[in-house]
Amino acid sequence: MIIGLTGKNGSGKGEAARFLMDAGYQYYSLSDEVRHELERRGVEVTRDSLTTTANEMREKYGAGVLAERTLEKLDPTAHAIVDSIRNPFEVETLRRRDGFYLINVNADTKVRFERVKKRGREKDPTTYEKFLEVEAREAQSDDPASQQLNRTCEMADAVVTNNGAINDLHDRIREVINALAMNKKRPDWDQYFMSIAKVVAMRGNCIKRKVAAVLVKDKRVVSTGYNGTPRGVANCSEGGCPRCNRLGVSGTDLTECLCSHAEENSIVQAAYHGVSIKGATMYSTYSPCLICTKMIINSGIEEVVFSESYSMDEVPMELLKQAGVKIRKIEEE
Repeated sequence: MIIGLTGKNGSGKGEAARFLMDAGYQYYSLSDEVRHELERRGVEVTRDSLTTTANEMREKYGAGVLAERTLEKLDPTAHAIVDSIRNPFEVETLRRRDGFYLINVNADTKVRFERVKKRGREKDPTTYEKFLEVEAREAQSDDPASQQLNRTCEMADAVVTNNGAINDLHDRIREVINALAMNKKRPDWDQYFMSIAKVVAMRGNCIKRKVAAVLVKDKRVVSTGYNGTPRGVANCSEGGCPRCNRLGVSGTDLTECLCSHAEENSIVQAAYHGVSIKGATMYSTYSPCLICTKMIINSGIEEVVFSESYSMDEVPMELLKQAGVKIRKIEEE
């Protein structure tokens, strides 16, 4: 889950971030990207210099640049907070990542002004009139590269009102996070195992195509395999298979190919380690070739689930049907 925080000056975003950090969320701020730029330029970091430089960066590199750079740093296995979101294009960029939710931390104007005064940061507005003037400048603009807090806040998935005590803010954040977590859809089993297969495929050393197969029993992975040359032989990507390295037409000269297929390797690996695969389901990134199809049938695999069709799969598909092996193609979203 990636929680984005937006809101106007003095609303309590910092306290919301600290609460989530204490709960184990990793912290990122779009403003940090601007601070790095200011440090590179040798410019003092102030609210005005942050705003001006952020606008310049959006103008030069695209309105979503700060979010794009932050996304590159996120740990995909950890919950995260992304703070200082002030432009609608930043929200749209962050929404590309599954599990992103935007929270608008809000408070009455006079409450926020009193907090800013109490905070006493240098360069902060010291009068209510100046506070309103700065806020109006940050709230909206016709320039898509500028801060547009009004529009950004309107894009929030949830609003947390923070006019009271810190404990009240914490309670409200806890309620919102729990509600968002309940609504977050987990991958189904097909998506789960196929995503594992796609990661396994990255290990493939074939120079022409990366393919993987995962064998599953009782919703547990029992064997995996990816395509490449046999154990102890130079990798295909290192010249180990002359046929693949010629980059010939797909589906031709298969008898000269030295690479083992992913489906074949997943079956052989199970045999190598003495693991029964009778009754298993195979998740493969591609539909099997004829040779692998015969191995699938004779090894007792009951179902084949694949995401991409092989160019020569008509005969293998018919053979699997005759043998009573279930076949399913899952469509990618």
